[in-house]
Amino acid sequence: MNENIQPLNPIAFSLGPIEVHWYGIIIGCGLALALFLAIREEKRRGLPKDTFADLMLWAIPIAIISARIYYVAFEWDYYQNHPGDIIKIWNGGIAIHGALIGSVITAYVYCKTRGISFWKLTDIAAPSIILGQAIGRWGNFMNQEAHGGEVTRSFLENLHLPDFIINQMYINGTYYQPTFFYESIWDFAGFILLILLRRVNLRRGEIFLSYLIWYSIGRFYVEGLRTDSLMLGSLRMAQMISIALIVAAIIIIVYRRARSTSKARYLDLEN
Repeated sequence: MNENIQPLNPIAFSLGPIEVHWYGIIIGCGLALALFLAIREEKRRGLPKDTFADLMLWAIPIAIISARIYYVAFEWDYYQNHPGDIIKIWNGGIAIHGALIGSVITAYVYCKTRGISFWKLTDIAAPSIILGQAIGRWGNFMNQEAHGGEVTRSFLENLHLPDFIINQMYINGTYYQPTFFYESIWDFAGFILLILLRRVNLRRGEIFLSYLIWYSIGRFYVEGLRTDSLMLGSLRMAQMISIALIVAAIIIIVYRRARSTSKARYLDLEN
């Protein structure tokens, strides 16, 4: 019976008064795996040792802070009356686009100070980023957030989803679209695509730009199904940014190829 379905406990374990949430554990696991893959690839591509380990010391906290600032800014009507909740990121509420903006700016400054090609570094990082996003969406699953509109159980069963996903999408007496799952699958597919593009030996920067295009296409579609979008008036911010990123990435690719501003390719070893 539906009324007997209980949501999964979002708290993994407690250490005295401290509750450790699955959301944080899953996000942490995604970051750890992403960093591991980036470090392994940095050795193959001839970057200085510990390039990504050093970068992450700055990029991770800045990305978390910028992601939270982005989210809070568009939910200010709530947070101005509940300032104590601003720091409660373990309850969800970090925006991927905010994290992306913060981490890209950090990477750019880092590359300038270290004399490393920004495009080379981001090409190496791109598969790791989208894999981390794919894993991180399961933190939303544990919190029963980032879902879509109302559906029936039969609709979810027709998607051939396992029962644990279907049951977790039963929230306060209603079933919802598992948009977290749609985006996670899209991101996993994007990870495979970017790994394959490495073998094509594209011009430096084009793997990262391909990531922006791929992720943004999927995010635009999924965002249209969600019920918790950050809004700017009647417009969904994530959809607006997705369109902007797609257009910008395509323009940059075309411009750089037309002007031949850089002929270096992904498999080249020089920095």
